[in-house]
Amino acid sequence: MAKLIALYKQPENKEAFDNHYFNVHSPLTAKIPGLREMKVTKMTGSPMGGEAKYYLTCEMTYDSLEALQEGLKSPEGRASGKDLMGFAGNLVTLMIGEEA
Repeated sequence: MAKLIALYKQPENKEAFDNHYFNVHSPLTAKIPGLREMKVTKMTGSPMGGEAKYYLTCEMTYDSLEALQEGLKSPEGRASGKDLMGFAGNLVTLMIGEEA
């Protein structure tokens, strides 16, 4: 299993971020071929207290690294990437990993 993990820093306007993320971006991403599962987590705090460094994470699971790469190259994957850069390019960090 391969994962694409997105970490989103705290947005200035959480309401506008949530509106776009859940009503526009997530539906686009869900259409990417080969995507098996998409888990979104909103951070509620830090063990050290205070606000978490990140606002939201998304884990997208694929059968293999090849399936992930093919999905990202698809028209749906390109549309999701373009949307991501348009609304959260300065907030997001993307990583690829494999389950250990």
